[in-house]
This record gives sequence, C-alpha cells and structure tokens, in this order.
Amino acid sequence: MTKLIAAADILAFHDACVANRAWAKTAPARFTEGLWQFLELNHRFNNLLWDEEDLARRKDVADSEIAINKRAIDGYNQKRNDAIERMDEVFLSALPPAVPGSRLNSETAGSMIDRISIRGLKIFHMGEQTRRTDASAEHIATCQTKLARLQEQRSDLAACLEQLLADCAAGVAHYKVYRQFKMYNDPTLNPYLYGAK
Repeated sequence: MTKLIAAADILAFHDACVANRAWAKTAPARFTEGLWQFLELNHRFNNLLWDEEDLARRKDVADSEIAINKRAIDGYNQKRNDAIERMDEVFLSALPPAVPGSRLNSETAGSMIDRISIRGLKIFHMGEQTRRTDASAEHIATCQTKLARLQEQRSDLAACLEQLLADCAAGVAHYKVYRQFKMYNDPTLNPYLYGAK
C-alpha cells in the first residue's frame, strides 16, 4: 500500500497557510476533493476559530459583540469537527479493513491532524511573541522556551500520526470514526433552542 500522506507535508502546508495572516478569510481553497480538501478546511476553521476566540476576550466592546463572536465560534467549531470526521472517513476508506485482534487506537488520524493544526497556530503566534520589540527580555525568554516545547509537541504528534497510519496499513492497529454529535448547535437537541427551558 502506498503512503496516504506524509506528516512533513502537513506541517509545511499548515506553516505556509498561517504565514499569510489573511489566508483563512481571503484565500481560495487549494484543494477541492479528497483528504487534502478536508485537511485544508480543518486548518482554515482552526485559524478562524483562533481569531474569533481572541476577539471574544475583548473587554472594550458591548456584550452583543461578544455574543456575535460566540456564535461564530460555535459555527467554526462545528465545521472544524465535520472536517475531522471527513478526514477520518477518507483515511478509513483507503486503509485495509481492521484486522480482528488489532489494537484499537483511541485517537483518530483526523483528530491528530487537528491537534497538529492547532500546534501550528500556537507555534506561529508564540513565534510572534518572541519577536516583539515592546516586550521585556523575560517575556521573550519565556516565550522562546514555550515555542521550543510547542515545536517538540508538534514533532511528536507528527511522528505518532505516521506510526498510527503505518500500523493501520500493516493491520496491527485500527481506529473508528467517532461522531461528535455536537448538541449545542442542533435546534432539536438543545433545550434552549427547542423551547423546553
């Protein structure tokens, strides 16, 4: 079986996207099908979530502005989770069927890619903190230490993703698509939306 995806390619793609601050809001999609389409969507929604989360922490705006941010966060989070599930569907359709007795991995390949995406965002933004000219030397040093730790975490996650996919291809591991069933956005499941409260 040919390799489905290289973790190094994912990291390079994530880094190239976040280097363009306007990418998530303005850049057209590079991929329109397959695994890369959903990987790109996941990373785009993580970027949009990051910005909305920052905006939602403002104290100098009306509460109505924060409510708008919160609703955007809910929407992006739903789309982010949908993209994770779609990545997993693509992976599982390309991998051989699970072998009886093989190890069940609790984390999916899609959720690992999502975590890699978030680490990429943290690396980018922590890197910005290390280059601030208005911050103290102590702040810069603390952020440099955090940056190194984030880079190590992302590298470890990438290696774990490679190993999981190799193990699944070899029949020694498998995973399942676990649906998130987000209830807060569903008007039939959230009692405040269907009028029970």
